[in-house]
Amino acid sequence: MNVVTPFEGIGASVRRKEDFRFLQGKGNYTDDLNRPGQTHAWILRSPHAHAKIRGVDIAAAKAMPGVHGIFTGADTEAAGLGGLPCGWQIHSKDGTPMAEPPHPVLAFERVRHVGDPVAIVVAETRSQARDAAEAIIVDYEPLPAAPSLEQAQAAGATPIHEGVAGNICYDWHIGDKAVVDAAFAAAHRTVALDLVNNRLVPNAMEPRAAVGEFDRFTGDYTLYTTSQNPHVIRLLMAANVLKLPESKVRVVAPDVGGGFGSKIYHYAEEALVTWASAQVGRPVKWTADRTEAFMSDAHGRDHISRAEFAFDKDGRILALRVATQANMGAYLSTFAPCVPTYLYATLLAGVYTTPVIYAEVKAVFTNTVPVDAYRGAGRPEATYLLERLMDVAARELGIDRVELRRRNFIPADAFPYQTPVALQYDSGDYQSTLNECLRVADWAGFEARRAEAAARGKLRGIGISTYLEACGIAPSAVVGSLGARAGLYEVGTIRVHPTGSITVLTGSHSHGQGHETTFAQLVSDKLGVPVAQVDIVHGDTAKVPFGMGTYGSRSLAVGGSAMMKAMDKIIAKGKRIAAHLMEASVEDIEFDRGTFRVAGTDRTKALVDISVAAYVPHNYPIEELEPGLEETAFYDPKNFTYPGGCHIAEVEIDRETGKVDLVNFTAVDDVGRVINPMIVEGQVQGGVAQGVGQALLESCIYDADGQLVSGSMMDYTMPRADDLPPVGVATHTTLCTHNPLGVKGCGEVGAIGSPPAVINAVVDALRDFDVRHIEMPATAAKIWQIINGSHGKAAA
Repeated sequence: MNVVTPFEGIGASVRRKEDFRFLQGKGNYTDDLNRPGQTHAWILRSPHAHAKIRGVDIAAAKAMPGVHGIFTGADTEAAGLGGLPCGWQIHSKDGTPMAEPPHPVLAFERVRHVGDPVAIVVAETRSQARDAAEAIIVDYEPLPAAPSLEQAQAAGATPIHEGVAGNICYDWHIGDKAVVDAAFAAAHRTVALDLVNNRLVPNAMEPRAAVGEFDRFTGDYTLYTTSQNPHVIRLLMAANVLKLPESKVRVVAPDVGGGFGSKIYHYAEEALVTWASAQVGRPVKWTADRTEAFMSDAHGRDHISRAEFAFDKDGRILALRVATQANMGAYLSTFAPCVPTYLYATLLAGVYTTPVIYAEVKAVFTNTVPVDAYRGAGRPEATYLLERLMDVAARELGIDRVELRRRNFIPADAFPYQTPVALQYDSGDYQSTLNECLRVADWAGFEARRAEAAARGKLRGIGISTYLEACGIAPSAVVGSLGARAGLYEVGTIRVHPTGSITVLTGSHSHGQGHETTFAQLVSDKLGVPVAQVDIVHGDTAKVPFGMGTYGSRSLAVGGSAMMKAMDKIIAKGKRIAAHLMEASVEDIEFDRGTFRVAGTDRTKALVDISVAAYVPHNYPIEELEPGLEETAFYDPKNFTYPGGCHIAEVEIDRETGKVDLVNFTAVDDVGRVINPMIVEGQVQGGVAQGVGQALLESCIYDADGQLVSGSMMDYTMPRADDLPPVGVATHTTLCTHNPLGVKGCGEVGAIGSPPAVINAVVDALRDFDVRHIEMPATAAKIWQIINGSHGKAAA
């Protein structure tokens, strides 16, 4: 009886292997880990946005039950601990390096945002640690706070860091200002728009957690942490903070329940529990609660921009001019400086043939939580600016908004296409994704739906967004010249066991993307083994040679390409073994999905025959090859990958309340070769949910004194299932031309394309109210004010 094995390789919607344990509550997250003799930590955090620390009295707290140790900024300074490092350096227009003030793991002498850590308490139980923290007396001298970009740059503003003039981190630019100014002077029409990209809180399902453990017999440290890139955490923590050899530090990131960028960075708590474990002689565990996460996890976005298009008489773009102020927060997070510069301004060409572009970005320190990459990281900000400006331009030029986009698209036959802002796109077909999205969304039938909604007393609008992003940040030599302090390659090891099962060790990391399935599909497709015979190992620096983790939709494009290179080495070695076993020339050996064949004959050897011979080398070319069948490859990408697409949103607004209902959403994306359609669909839908959250619901708010007003789920509105319609997802593929898989990336496209589509739809629904723009989030209160004639503030 022949057993037919279903195809599980590239292009198959294989169900996620990892979901079997996740859906049964059997995931192994950091907070699930409990080490023998474990103690618990609580972090005392500043209630002030800005204050001097005149003294810290721990006497009463230290005498409380269960307390093993209390450590303050003075203790970490005395111990010689370094500050948290920044992984990217930007230079200002005049060539001077950015201001890079120290970021201590515990505040020393001054706190600079609400939530700044002041002390760590280690006790037998978490509640004992918390009780003791509440008994610590800190003598604060409050200072004027500057939580907003305007306050921080105001004349006479209190410096947040000594020696940082005007609280400016850097004043950067790209492009030729004189050439762009000349294009504007010669333009037939210009269109300008001021807009804000609202600050967001990442809010992963799993709060951050860390367990530090010191082995006093070996001098080794182990950190278990919720991280998207454990090797980078080990590098930064060992070299910069704890001043230890990397060989003495192991970092393990087990299952991670969502990250969205917020778990890329090295946080103070990771270093603190690791160091404290040696001080108290026992493992130390810390888990954030949700309120703590709001005031300690890196936030996202927070830009204020002015954008201007110059057009010729035919509505073709002549130039783009952008001035952006970017909020850095109180300190520089790990990759913060690159987000509003090389991940934002270099994407301002978008999908359009914009001949010249000039962008200037001023990064500003404020008394708020540090801001860093959040799903999309710079690309959503660029897309939102372009797509809102394009809709405003269409209205003011009197050109249909779809036609204006078509008129300015980069043609499909123009690739590779060099933009005026550094990047060169390798492939794309923006007309086709637009056409398919218009068809699936039934754009042509919208006016009938608008009329039907009006009959029900509803305001209905439709919005479109045509976007582009850059993924798989690369190559190392290029990003190094732009200020990156790390390489951006990836590593993959393929270990074929004697019986033919396979273990893959990857420097990439999963926090919900389905890597255990998708990576196994790559191996299944290439080596011809069932997905069930492939194990994926990641997240442990003691097992994986090295790696740069997961962010920027790099997993397949960079991590998967490293695996492909390693499998090529496996096949090449396998051919030599097969040639020996079948007494043929290596040049005559062919390989296809698990079978080595002598070309033109029926003589074959299965992969398992080769692997057995490799580990049991009784008949083996031992004089030519070492035993074993394991290969490692590093892949340093040649270029970014460039996913793109079109998103269309339809909304209905209730006239009485101003509430917006998203009634239809269509996404047609070019993510390159699709490895698993089901996983791609899930990633797009998840990204759309986050983008809709930004457009309609979410905003992180500080008051004028720097207090976090939206500091809990009661005050910060997250999207729920009933806020979203079924999201229609389709793909239109052009292959990436420079990686072996032809993939581009899908993890961020939903969060990039959806916010402007939704806001464009809201503005379209309000067309009878003379609304030019509405800032995100487009809340019911703002819209109610517009409908009731008081929309000056709401639309500002």
